[in-house]
Amino acid sequence: MQKSGLASLAIFYYDFREKEKNDLRGLLSSTIFQLCNQSHSYYTILFTFYSTYHDGTRSPSNDELIRCLKDLLSLPGQAPVYLIVDALDECPNTSLPSHRDQVLVLLKDLVDSKLPNLRICVTSRPETDIQPILEPLTFCSVSLHDESGQKQDIENYIKSIVNMDRRMQRWTLVHKQLVVDVLTERADGM
Repeated sequence: MQKSGLASLAIFYYDFREKEKNDLRGLLSSTIFQLCNQSHSYYTILFTFYSTYHDGTRSPSNDELIRCLKDLLSLPGQAPVYLIVDALDECPNTSLPSHRDQVLVLLKDLVDSKLPNLRICVTSRPETDIQPILEPLTFCSVSLHDESGQKQDIENYIKSIVNMDRRMQRWTLVHKQLVVDVLTERADGM
């Protein structure tokens, strides 16, 4: 749908190892950038936004980035926009307010805005601070965390690595199985 122009897509993947994009600003900047690359209709909004900040020499606040994103998403006559926020649980939850709290507030605000062309998909482990915010917002929720098929896929993957790795080929079957069992259990559905 995206390639044919029938939809726009913005994907943001949280990864705890990438400190420079693990916050609300990273999500906002990436989303705006991705959307602007997909529709010429966004040009006026983006040009005005860019000009407001002295042609990019001044940095906008998160609130101003949110306003810009909402302006883009509110533009009439646009194809549906699919926003995918992957691995939200990897967004840091250590400061006050935490980066994760800020992202959750944004997601709730976007849902509450009832933008007709916006579709949001969020993936995350079922963390105690994430579930109470997202559950009331969900139209459809799919939990793979406790699915036996998910655990079986993880176990099969670990077995394939253990059996194909040339260094592990010398290990006894007991040791190989121990590695598979421990890693499968500690993967916790991921």
